Formats: sequence, C-alpha cells, structure tokens
Amino acid sequence: MHLPIGVLVVTMNVLLGGLLIFATFVTLCNASCYLIPNKIVPGESTKECTDLKGNKHPLNSSWQTENCDACDCLEKEISCCSLIAIPVGFDKDNCQKIFKQEECKYIVVEKKDPNKTCDVSEWIS
Repeated sequence: MHLPIGVLVVTMNVLLGGLLIFATFVTLCNASCYLIPNKIVPGESTKECTDLKGNKHPLNSSWQTENCDACDCLEKEISCCSLIAIPVGFDKDNCQKIFKQEECKYIVVEKKDPNKTCDVSEWIS
C-alpha cells in the first residue's frame, strides 16, 4: 500500500516537530549535547541547516552559538554540544564560581578576594 506524498510530508513534519520539541527539552534539562533534525524534502539533497533561531548554515559547517554551544551542520541534523565545563570540586565555603559569558567558561575565585583563584579538582562538561 502506497500513501500519497502529502500524507508522507505531513507525517514527516509531525515527527520532525516532535523531535524538535524533544531536543528543546533535552537542552533545558542541562544536557551537554543535543540534535536538531533538518527538514528533509523527498528527492532533494540537503545543502544547508536551519538552527533554532532561523539562521541558515552551509552543510558541513561549524559555528558557536551565543549560549556557548559548538554546532555542526550535518546531512540529517544539526549536532550541538555545550562548551561549558562546570566546576564542582572546590571549596564552596570559601570560593565561588563565576561564569564568563564572553569566554564561555567558569572561573572559581575566593569569596573574600575575587582577585585570587581557587583550586578546582573536578569539572563536569
């Protein structure tokens, strides 16, 4: 049994929409990597990817988002992974972590003297 092309396209769009929602929830759950499926048109080859903000990227290109994710435009999806390593092994009583957005990294400094850094024994990325 063959389904009309219109039914297949609608079904594919519903599945892609579900995957997009899933990728968004995975991101909100503090995941380090996520996928965004490309819109695939039967019979056409993929030449670019469209990110969640609507920006287009050439196939096989890489970029960094303002949220510190490194992304790659692949044939079937965009693959993004966080560049941020989170410090967890440090003296939380005397030190604090500070996020440097422009560098996409945390630093750990003394609470009493933020000019002095603290030792970090463990990071989560």
